[in-house]
Amino acid sequence: MADWDKNQWGQQQAPPYDGGLTPGYSQPYAAPLPQQGHGPSAAADSKSPYADGRFEPKSKANDVVFLVLFIAQFLGFAALSGITINTWIKEGGLGGGVGNGSQTGSPVTLNKHTIYLLLFVTAAGLFLSVVYLMLTRAFTKIIMHATLILSVVLNIAICVYMWITKYYSGAIIFTLIAVFSVIAYFAFRSRIPFASLLLQVVLDVSKHHKSVYVVAFIALFVQAALSVWFTFTAIATYTKFTPGNPSCNNGSSCSSGKVAGLIFFEVFSFLWTSQVVGNVSLATLAGGPYGSWYYFGPRDMGAMPKHPTLSAFGRASTFSLGSIAFGSLIVTLLELLRLVLNAARNNAMGDGNPVTACLACCAECFVGCIESMVEYFNRYAYIEIALYGKPYVQAAKDTWRMFKDRGIDALINDSLVNNTLMFGAYCVGILCALFSYLYIRFTHPAYNSSGQYTAPVMLFAFLIGLQCSLTLGSAIEAGVSTIFVGLGEDPHILAVRSPELFGMIARTYPRILQGVPNV
Repeated sequence: MADWDKNQWGQQQAPPYDGGLTPGYSQPYAAPLPQQGHGPSAAADSKSPYADGRFEPKSKANDVVFLVLFIAQFLGFAALSGITINTWIKEGGLGGGVGNGSQTGSPVTLNKHTIYLLLFVTAAGLFLSVVYLMLTRAFTKIIMHATLILSVVLNIAICVYMWITKYYSGAIIFTLIAVFSVIAYFAFRSRIPFASLLLQVVLDVSKHHKSVYVVAFIALFVQAALSVWFTFTAIATYTKFTPGNPSCNNGSSCSSGKVAGLIFFEVFSFLWTSQVVGNVSLATLAGGPYGSWYYFGPRDMGAMPKHPTLSAFGRASTFSLGSIAFGSLIVTLLELLRLVLNAARNNAMGDGNPVTACLACCAECFVGCIESMVEYFNRYAYIEIALYGKPYVQAAKDTWRMFKDRGIDALINDSLVNNTLMFGAYCVGILCALFSYLYIRFTHPAYNSSGQYTAPVMLFAFLIGLQCSLTLGSAIEAGVSTIFVGLGEDPHILAVRSPELFGMIARTYPRILQGVPNV
């Protein structure tokens, strides 16, 4: 790209990248530069934002089967929740409370003490997620270093603790994770300047579109409410169907198998619904403020349609909801499979069968890698769904073909924004789980007299913290991912929207600028 100059681009030149942290707020959000000549940049910028049906609402729902399945499982969860919570309240099994739970409550199952705990965990998850986003906005480059270092420190600390407590299967896993995180930090450190610049552009856009944070906080509170609802339902299920509880004397069938089956369904419903809520939020932001900024330009130019966020939400929550549910179901099933393998590994270690535990551990890691790749790829398919209203399979095919044609996969791999937000969510989840462990350790609830509920409670706390942080971070991920998709379709528009970022990409990834027909 040494000849990347006016002979190739006419008068549309991007200023050289000087290594600074931010592009300057007025620069990426300014009005377009004058277009002269007949270079590819002028041709791309003159293309209608509505080309190929982009931003146009569809009159036909996609992936109806998965839409029906999603609604059915949600209604099933709501019915089960109503039955179990109603019985739980009638039985009055709400012993326990804040503080020392050993004085009250049934020793048979979970009680009110756990509700307070997980409510505190949810509040902690909300608080930590908000603080992390604020720190990310204020200290873009520093927070990337700090998050990577913190994740390394946490992994090493967990690894040391598990070796000390002789929890060997977990110790082996976290040893590998700790080693990988150390290697990853030194490998990713050189990529931080580009990721910082990209993240700053997204944050600059979000400053002019307050709806970005409105959508993020609404999704966050919906996730928090869903987490609390799931917590109440899970505890009520334990109370109603665990053998030895008062409700079992009223003719209800109680067994450990029934409890396990119902909890499994509730976890499945919680994970799938959480995935859908987060992905609807992503599609709303991608098809609303971020997509409109990329294709129409800043709002003050007058080309952007009114209320783009509401329009995008209407499309994502109606005709495209089945497609979003389809992609979310794939990730949910993989996550459930990983949880089952984790339980099998723990049981094998408890039975003194290290070979089976090792095999289950390897399978769990393999499934986790597949889950991460599918979830990562799905994010870009959802943006195609948000922009064009495509069915999930078509969106996935088009996304894959576009990335391979343009080489965007290499660019995505060099972005640390998603990695940073994921590490931050992981840290929030770990801190929430640690908080729940300390709470149980120092309050001594009656139901946990022998420590049998420590692991499930910590798992619930980790999931709650992780989901809260991921939902809030998805607002930033949506902007980054939308820019990548825009680069795949009309890369030269970015030369107008953010010349400095475009110049850095053009010098490093010239293949992205090659003209390829639309997918």
